[in-house]
Amino acid sequence: MTVVTPPLVLTVAGSDSGGGAGIQADLKTMLALGVHGMSVIAAVTAQNSLGVQGYWELPGEAVKAQLDSVLGDIGVHAVKTGMLASPELVEIVARSLATVDAPVIVDPVGVSKHGDSLLAPEAVATIKTRLLPVATVVTPNLWEVAQLTGVKVQDERDMRRAADAILALGPRWALIKGGHLPGAPVDLLTDGTALHTFGAPRHNNRHTHGTGCTLASAIASHLALGHEVPEAVRLAKEYVTGAIAQGFPLGSGIGPVDHAWRWRP
Repeated sequence: MTVVTPPLVLTVAGSDSGGGAGIQADLKTMLALGVHGMSVIAAVTAQNSLGVQGYWELPGEAVKAQLDSVLGDIGVHAVKTGMLASPELVEIVARSLATVDAPVIVDPVGVSKHGDSLLAPEAVATIKTRLLPVATVVTPNLWEVAQLTGVKVQDERDMRRAADAILALGPRWALIKGGHLPGAPVDLLTDGTALHTFGAPRHNNRHTHGTGCTLASAIASHLALGHEVPEAVRLAKEYVTGAIAQGFPLGSGIGPVDHAWRWRP
């Protein structure tokens, strides 16, 4: 019997004690898509269905030690970053990932689903100058686009302008997520030349916690499985759309998407 090691995907992000987003969502997504998920925890949150009650970033030496441990021994086929909290942690992560010969998916997390801040304001500049230039794909929502570039997307026509502004910061591809616009959600992916749009039905389900983490991790997983960026995004959108449709209530507030929706009877 031959045992084959699955593709290796690393998430560098914050922990969500409620299990719907962050490291927990990333690892669930990776398992569902058939890759081996590994983690570097950058921050710990006290979080539930009602919001984020607090967060605590880990010391820089602890984050660097986790990165060195995984990258130095196991290696990666793709990396996804999420909540990095502070300029110091962004700098440490960017420096490590600049040496990695694998796709890097950056989810530039600024706030939680509930509107709670997860990023120090002074860290935005470090993300722009240090992390985005090492990214293969950046996956901002419309609020994050405005935070990073000043571009305010008010309708679908503004999305290309937003993508160009993100690309000017150095990543190879920009995926602008249009889910907060009215109407059927449409995301736009471009490298400045090729242009791809991805539509999806809008499900009448408020339980969507973890959507952004899940999408970025799904893209990283499909890249690790050997797909090119546009196909990886298409497959990731298909997965997250199903997860949103099956999002379930949890606690008294907003529940998570269902990462195991394909396994449910």
